[in-house]
Amino acid sequence: MKKFAVVLAGCGVYDGAEIQEAVLTLLAIEKNGGAYQVFAPDILQYDVINHLSGKAMAEQRNVLVESARIARGDAKPLNEFDANEFDAIIFPGGFGCAKNLSTWAIEGDQCTVNTDVEKAIRAMITAGKPIGAMCIAPVILGKLIKGTRLTTGNDKASGDFIQRMGSDYVPASHGEVVVDKERKLFTTPCYMLDASIVQIAEGTENIVKAMMDEC
Repeated sequence: MKKFAVVLAGCGVYDGAEIQEAVLTLLAIEKNGGAYQVFAPDILQYDVINHLSGKAMAEQRNVLVESARIARGDAKPLNEFDANEFDAIIFPGGFGCAKNLSTWAIEGDQCTVNTDVEKAIRAMITAGKPIGAMCIAPVILGKLIKGTRLTTGNDKASGDFIQRMGSDYVPASHGEVVVDKERKLFTTPCYMLDASIVQIAEGTENIVKAMMDEC
């Protein structure tokens, strides 16, 4: 049984993890015979967004606590992640990837990546194990790794950023997975495209299957 670490950025597309991408990733892992453990950094969110109005709210929330909503309470701090215990790691999308797991949405080219996120990714690269990133999450890989192949669909801002950071940007459509075979990096657009939940399910299924084949 292949075991995935699933790293979430909170709960909600505008300030955390994209919930449909996250849940469908968990489903795809179990559906294809794998197991998973949800992780998240134990930090405050960059902001809290009212998902009805799209406006910022005057409150603070914790990324790990919010991620536990999706995990039905079973979420662990990312600083407890051990690459030796997992076959793969995957990052569903959502603006939290660009606000909480990194600062790309705020600082662009000068962005930083959360320390625990970077440690987890580098540990998996060293171990030669698959890393998956969906939606906007590939900007994290673009910041950390040069000379790779990544996609966020056909989004100009993130695509230009990935190229400026020294990697190739590969346009992709619904359900397509771009693979860097040498580093075992897997990316797919999901909601970076105008997508239906059925198309998101296809994307999550395809990336999970592709990663399992490399475990």
